[in-house]
Amino acid sequence: MTSHSAHRHAHEHHDDARSFVAAVEHASHERGLRLTPLRREVLELVAGAGKPVKAYDLLDRLREKHGNAAPPTVYRALDFLLENGFIHKLESINAYVSCHHPAEAHQVPFLICDKCQCAQEVCDERVAELIEAQAKAFGFRPQAQTLEVHGICKNCR
Repeated sequence: MTSHSAHRHAHEHHDDARSFVAAVEHASHERGLRLTPLRREVLELVAGAGKPVKAYDLLDRLREKHGNAAPPTVYRALDFLLENGFIHKLESINAYVSCHHPAEAHQVPFLICDKCQCAQEVCDERVAELIEAQAKAFGFRPQAQTLEVHGICKNCR
């Protein structure tokens, strides 16, 4: 991807959750990370959700298969997936979406529809570069970045 390329990835549905999970498995193997069965299952649930999904919805889905699933278990799996860049957390709605570039570390803005809760990942390196340049100009060292723009998607307008 060039520094001026822009791509939009809709999180309205994940067309190929299996290939996404396979890409995460490959990235995990390459980095020497352990994608446990539970982490993989949580990843599959996030990827197949069709829209941002909340932790307690994931817990409910896990309890359908494993009656004893507990919140800390789900949060540990989500933390692993977040820390390794396989999913993103949408802070403003406290929900999770799969990352369309699981092999790359990156910060991306999201466009979130306030009606249907769909989220679009805006992959445009210029946005991150601009924020980094402004931070540097102020002598600020960013450690984390969350940019979420709320509005109404074209399907809900």
